[in-house]
Amino acid sequence: MPDTHLEELRTALEANGITLPSLGIDLPSFTALPVRPLIALGNCNLATAEALAAALRRAAER
Repeated sequence: MPDTHLEELRTALEANGITLPSLGIDLPSFTALPVRPLIALGNCNLATAEALAAALRRAAER
């Protein structure tokens, strides 16, 4: 199930011209009980952060 959400997020980001190279499943989150998988957004450079913020602002204006 987390794989599906991860791919949906990756696809949505790519549709807005944004790539987060370290986007992935946070494996340690599978060790907690109850299991609550997390998606790790990871690190990004300033240009990517700016593009992500701009995409979110555009979406919020709709």
